[in-house]
Amino acid sequence: MIEPIGNQYIVARPVYSANAFGEEHKKKQRHHKTFLDHLKVCCSCSTQKAKRIALSLFPIASWLPAYRIKEWLLSDIVSGISTGLVAVLQGLAFALLVTIPPSYGLYAAFFPVIIYFFLGTSKHISVGPFPVLSMMVGAVVVRLTPGTAALELSNSSMSNDSSADEYKVMVAATVTILSGIIQLLMGVLQIGFVVIYLSESLISGFTTAAAVHVLVSQLKFMLQLNVPAHTDPFSIFKVLNSIFTQIEKTNIADLVTSLIILLIVFVVKEINQRYKAKLPVPIPIELIMTVIATGVSYGFDFKNRFEVAVVGEMKRGFQSPSAPDMQIFQETIGDSFGIAIVGFVVAFSVASVYSLKYDYPIDGNQELIALGLSNIFSGSFKGFAASTALSRSGVQESTGGKTQIAGLLSAIIVLIVIVSIGFLLEPLQKSVLAALALGNLKGMLMQFTEIRRLWQKDKYDCLIWIMTFIFAIVLGLGLGLAASVAFQLLTIVFRTQFPKCSTLANVGRSNVYKNKKDYSDMYEPEGVKIFRCPSPIYFANIHFFKQKLIDAVGFNPLRILRKRNKALKKIRKLQKKGLLQVTPKGIICTNDGFKDSDEELDNNQIEGLDQPINTTDLPFEIDWNADLPLNTMVPKISLHSLILDFSAVSFLDISSMRGLKTLLQEFIRINVDVYIVGSDDDFIEKLVQCEFFDDEVKDSIFFLTIHDAVLHILMKKDYSASKFNSSQEKQPKFDFTINTNGGLRNRECRVPVETKF
Repeated sequence: MIEPIGNQYIVARPVYSANAFGEEHKKKQRHHKTFLDHLKVCCSCSTQKAKRIALSLFPIASWLPAYRIKEWLLSDIVSGISTGLVAVLQGLAFALLVTIPPSYGLYAAFFPVIIYFFLGTSKHISVGPFPVLSMMVGAVVVRLTPGTAALELSNSSMSNDSSADEYKVMVAATVTILSGIIQLLMGVLQIGFVVIYLSESLISGFTTAAAVHVLVSQLKFMLQLNVPAHTDPFSIFKVLNSIFTQIEKTNIADLVTSLIILLIVFVVKEINQRYKAKLPVPIPIELIMTVIATGVSYGFDFKNRFEVAVVGEMKRGFQSPSAPDMQIFQETIGDSFGIAIVGFVVAFSVASVYSLKYDYPIDGNQELIALGLSNIFSGSFKGFAASTALSRSGVQESTGGKTQIAGLLSAIIVLIVIVSIGFLLEPLQKSVLAALALGNLKGMLMQFTEIRRLWQKDKYDCLIWIMTFIFAIVLGLGLGLAASVAFQLLTIVFRTQFPKCSTLANVGRSNVYKNKKDYSDMYEPEGVKIFRCPSPIYFANIHFFKQKLIDAVGFNPLRILRKRNKALKKIRKLQKKGLLQVTPKGIICTNDGFKDSDEELDNNQIEGLDQPINTTDLPFEIDWNADLPLNTMVPKISLHSLILDFSAVSFLDISSMRGLKTLLQEFIRINVDVYIVGSDDDFIEKLVQCEFFDDEVKDSIFFLTIHDAVLHILMKKDYSASKFNSSQEKQPKFDFTINTNGGLRNRECRVPVETKF
């Protein structure tokens, strides 16, 4: 019963142990589904289930019939045209990151959009090339391609049609197909949850490091230098060394052009960001600068006059589909898995933002299927891995895109460039594409500011960000991602392996218990210690838990047990010799000249000292806190009850269970009662299954709350209410009444609790 009185409430209920609560409140019999039950559900078939599966596999069947033509079509047309123009330029620019001819970037900007239109669940993301993924694919291409340094800087069409370029395209396409297969399998097997192991801090640090890699990789195009490719650890430093050793060979025309383009793009993007509420659509600065740069390069014949590197021949139409290389499959399985995970994480993160903003659901497993098939089709037609670029998705959303109709129209714009007007971009300098690629990195590079925010909020997350950035910079993107995930999981283990255990005490003479170091008005019942562990207990932290508990109580129970058993052996010897006399003041030895040898004990004797203390054969009781005869030294302890708050302990493994039971036995054997509070029924059932309880450690040690355990101790030790109350009259009184009729289950306490709302 709860009686509210103003901002206080009075609770009247029995003092519950777990057993007493179970007797009074019977649990429902619940049927827990087994693997066979789930399998039956999966294998069952019905009309509704078939319809639901069809709609989940083809989301277009859900939203297209409800499409509002009059309200949405115009917005989707404007958005599709704007996004398509950006997709063309980003496809060309990001192809340089893959180290393949720019024209192949258009395939990566076309095929994924078509597949995602039918299978995707997000209405706003623009699927296609993403700089981080392009960089990861490019690292694999460079690693597997025979040494042909900087062929991408060549101007002749012969180099674009060379066997080296064809092999690079084959490697990029094969890696894309394999990553698509991995994504598809993950979606079909419903294991999209693996992305939860990539935290926001890890993704932020990784994408920032990838942006730095992109920045360094584009320097050779801005300066037009022949830089050898490196993919091993420390490759970024080797590339920088090659650039600075050749800096005098810089093509001034490419450098000046790229710097001007980069400056203008940054300024206009800042204007778009600052005045986005006033601008009807963002200024398409990439398109404007591309048109101007192409016209200037063609009009002034930059290729021949200044020997700049240009896009070169743009083949019309599509390449014929090709089968992937099985040998490349075997060599790139690890890289493809990383590409698949990163591509999905980025796309799903952006899609989640828009789904929350516009209040519609997205399905992570269906997104995996959509992205997987997109990459399989793209790779089959010699494209490269796709996800979503933040800037391109931002254009699609900010220009009024309502559905993936805008994405379909953007693909049509790319299609027009592929089959008709691509040749107009042949005079475009590669340094301009590099500058456009760098212009899209501002958002990722600005993530450096996350370090300060994370440091103020959570130092572990800040450490994950920094170490992820370092790993990705030093080891490269592939190994760096693997090392970052391992380090992140290690921090989780570290947090649980060294939890912040604390000693609790009563606050304000109520039923509230807090860390005794945090408050001044604390009450700790005499002889009672309350210890809280805020993490699971398992094999890696059981020893740390033991040590923290020993530090909290102030003594090692095993040492006390051995000391007492050793003293008991001495007392038995004295008693057998008739040298002990029981007096009102205690036990005294009648012969002070008696000496006992302190010989070295063997292992069997030491194990005997660990057994329970048995004094039934003695005609008297031993007070271990009193002075013992012959100055027998046994540490005195005032603790008689220990409460373990396991409300935050979600599980125990077998190793920790064995260690915990041994620890509890040690306390019980030195007459310290142990109680565990906050554990749920599943926790206790697991202990029963593992035969945790015996004649010493009983299941009656479990209580619902700390306050239940404290009141039980007070009643068991026959404390009076006046003993429990503080002598400070000004403080709120801790008042309780005990009704002992009918045993522990019916004992009641009435506790006024001051609660502020």
